[in-house]
Amino acid sequence: MPVGIFRVCLVVITAIVNHPLLFPKENGTVPENTEEIIQKMKEREESLRLEQLRLEQEIADQEAAQKALEKAAEVVEESKEEKVRWDMWTALSMVIFLLIELWRQDFQEGNWQDTGGEEDDMAVLGKAFKGVSFPGKAVLASFYEKRILGTTGDMARMREMVEGFADDLLEALRSVCNRDADMEVEDCMGVGSMYENWRVRKPFVCDLIVPFAPPEPYCFRSQIWCSGDSFPPDEQGYGTIKVCRADEDVTGCICDKTKLGEDMLCLLHSQANTARPSSEMEDLLCFKNTQYLDADQVMKWFQIAVTKAWNRISHKYEFDLSFSLLDSPGALKIKFRSGKSVAFNLTPVVQYENSDVYFISHFPRSSLAADLPSSTHWFLTFAVYERRFIQLVSKTLPANACHVSCLQILSFLHGKQCSLTGPSGLTNYHLKTVMLHLLQAHPSQDWAAEKLEARLQDMLKFLEKCLHEKKLYHFFIGNGKVPAELGFPIIFQRAEPLNLFRPFVLRRDVYRKTVDTFHEMLRNMSALINEYTVHIPLAHTNGIHKESL
Repeated sequence: MPVGIFRVCLVVITAIVNHPLLFPKENGTVPENTEEIIQKMKEREESLRLEQLRLEQEIADQEAAQKALEKAAEVVEESKEEKVRWDMWTALSMVIFLLIELWRQDFQEGNWQDTGGEEDDMAVLGKAFKGVSFPGKAVLASFYEKRILGTTGDMARMREMVEGFADDLLEALRSVCNRDADMEVEDCMGVGSMYENWRVRKPFVCDLIVPFAPPEPYCFRSQIWCSGDSFPPDEQGYGTIKVCRADEDVTGCICDKTKLGEDMLCLLHSQANTARPSSEMEDLLCFKNTQYLDADQVMKWFQIAVTKAWNRISHKYEFDLSFSLLDSPGALKIKFRSGKSVAFNLTPVVQYENSDVYFISHFPRSSLAADLPSSTHWFLTFAVYERRFIQLVSKTLPANACHVSCLQILSFLHGKQCSLTGPSGLTNYHLKTVMLHLLQAHPSQDWAAEKLEARLQDMLKFLEKCLHEKKLYHFFIGNGKVPAELGFPIIFQRAEPLNLFRPFVLRRDVYRKTVDTFHEMLRNMSALINEYTVHIPLAHTNGIHKESL
C-alpha cells in the first residue's frame, strides 16, 4: 500500500516538473501558437455561427414552404368542396330548368287553357274591380229572353235568303267567266257568328267564303309559316300561294339548278314549259314578275266578275246590288225598293291542301289581318273547323246549354260599350276564342242553363287575365287536344301557339285603350243590362249582388 502511494506521488511530481509552463524562456513560440489557435477558434466559431444562421434560414424557409403547401392544400380542398357545391347547384338548376321547360310545353299544348280555381282568378284582377255590380240569374235570364232570344228567328230567315241569292249569283259568275283562262269558282260556305247562332247586334251580316282554283293545267301550291321554313314573327299565321303547272315537280327539277349544255335537253320540262311570259302569270292573278298569287289582283278580278254576273241576272230581282265598303272588297249590300237593306260578305278563299283550312285575303270588319306583310301573304282562317267544333261539343252538353248565351251576352256588352267610348282592339273573334278555350277546359255539366251566371263570370275573368298577360292563344294552332273527329291537320296542332294579342305588345296605345274599354264595360255592366230588362219582382232583387270579378 505505501509503495503504491509513493508511486502515485512520484508520477504527479514528475508531471508537474515537466509541464511546459514552468519553462517559458526555453519555448518562446507557445504564446504565438496560442494566439493562432484562438484566432482559428474564433474563425471556426464564426463559421459555425454562419452555418447555424444558414441552417436556421433553411429551416425557416422549409417551414414557410410547408405552411404554403398546407395552405395550398387547404385552398385546393376548399375549391373541391366549392366545386362540389357548385356542381350540386348546377345540377339542381338544370333540374329546375327542365321542369320549367316541361311545364312550358304542357302549357303550350293546352294546359294553359285551364282557368284554375276561382281564388286564383280573383287574385289576377286589380283593385279597380272590387265592388263591381254583377247581374244575378234572374236579371240575366230576363235580359237574355227580352233582348237576345228574339233575334234567332230573324237570323235564320236572313241566312236562307242570302244563301239562295249567293248561289244564283255564283252560278251566273261561272257563266260569264272564261273556263279556259279564268279562275274556277266553287260553291260558297257560310261561316262566322251568323252560322254559329250567336250574333246579337244589328245589322245582321252573313259571311260567305268562296273557294276558287286556277284553270287547267295550273294548280296552287301553298307554303305556310309552320311548314319548317323560317318566317319572321310578323308573318306568323300567314302563308303564300304559288301558281304552278300541274306537271311541275314539287321539289324542283335539276334543270332549274344546273346549266345544261346547248346539246342537252331536259326530258321532264320542255323549253316551252320553263319560259313563262310575265303577262301569262299576271293573267293568273300573280304578283308582278312572280308566281305568287296576289290578294289585291284576286279581289279586283272577283269584283269585276261579280259585277258581270249581277248584270246578267239583275232583271230577275226587284232590288239593287252594290259594293258597300271600299276597304272591304267583298262587302255587298242588297237594297230593296222599300228602303230596307241586307248586307253580306262574299270573300274568295284558297283551300289549303285537302283540308277545310283556307287562305283568305282579308277579314271583313276585323283587325286580324289589318296589316298584311305584302299582298302575296294570305292569312289562314279556321272558321269551318270552329263551326264544326261548336257543333260537336254542343252534342255533349246539357239541353239549353249556356255557352252560346254567354258569348251573346258578352258580345252585346262589348258592342254597347264600344258604341259609347269608341272601338277597341278587342273583337268578337277574341270573345269567341275565349268561349272555345272554356268549352274545352270545363266539363259538360258546367254548361247547364242554370249556370249561366257562373260561366259568364268565368269568361270575363279569363278575358281579363289574357288582357293582363297580353296573351290570348289561337284555339286551334298549337292545341294538341283538338278532337280527332274533326280531322284537323296535325301540322297546325304541332305548331307553336299563335298569340292573338301580340299587337298589344307592339302598340301600347291600342292596348291601353282596350283595357280601359274593358274596365268601363265591367263598371257599366249592370246599367247596360238593366236598360233592356223587364221589371223583376222584389223577391228576386237579390239577383243583383256585389261580386269582385
